[in-house]
Amino acid sequence: MHEPNVQEILRRLRPSDLVLDVGGWACPFNRAQWILDAQPFDTRGFYRTFGGPASQGGEREWFSAQTWVQRDICDRQPWPFHDKQFDFVICSHTLEDLRDPLWVCSELIRVGRRGYVEVPSRAYESCRGVEHPRLAGLSHHRWLIETQGSRLVFLPKYHMIHSHWRLSLPRRYRRVLTPERSVQWLWWEDAFEFEEVFIHGLSAIEAELERFVRTTRPYPSWRLRLDERWRHLKGLAARARNLVVRL
Repeated sequence: MHEPNVQEILRRLRPSDLVLDVGGWACPFNRAQWILDAQPFDTRGFYRTFGGPASQGGEREWFSAQTWVQRDICDRQPWPFHDKQFDFVICSHTLEDLRDPLWVCSELIRVGRRGYVEVPSRAYESCRGVEHPRLAGLSHHRWLIETQGSRLVFLPKYHMIHSHWRLSLPRRYRRVLTPERSVQWLWWEDAFEFEEVFIHGLSAIEAELERFVRTTRPYPSWRLRLDERWRHLKGLAARARNLVVRL
């Protein structure tokens, strides 16, 4: 979670606020009294923890094994909480992992009065070299997500993004991404909007991936022209081989 926003959440919370952290297993938010995650309580904090104010005993946990709800948050069954039960709901670096983030968004809104969502930026998730030189972003992430005002827009992370350098951002671009540009966040009150974008056909998917790269960090025009000519020649060679085989 973006550290300045951790402090902002703590500033916004009242002492009496009831807080839920959804998907907080790897980095639980200690100020939350309730955690909802598929992983067990005993393995919490795989990476680190967040949110224990010094005025309240440093990094102490406000939740317990009894308020740690272990379950699949995408199973299309309402979470075991009442409507608007929580004063504040946190969902940080979780939606990009899930098979059904739209359902989770609907439940966040149902059980919470207000909250905070954080996800990797689309630029970060489109950069090669995070885990492997030829892979874009993190291998277990399923979605490219963008925040547009009070709306979250989910685009499937099509496998094509790994297939060619022009469909993703270069490794060196990640080095210049500041912490603020590596993530996106959304503060919401009462509700927020969300949608999945559907793209059909290989050429349309390719065009969308190229569009994002072109508007984020364009490659030199000479390199794109050279690549286009090379792909054209490869196509001609493939057609010639097929013709020879038929003859």
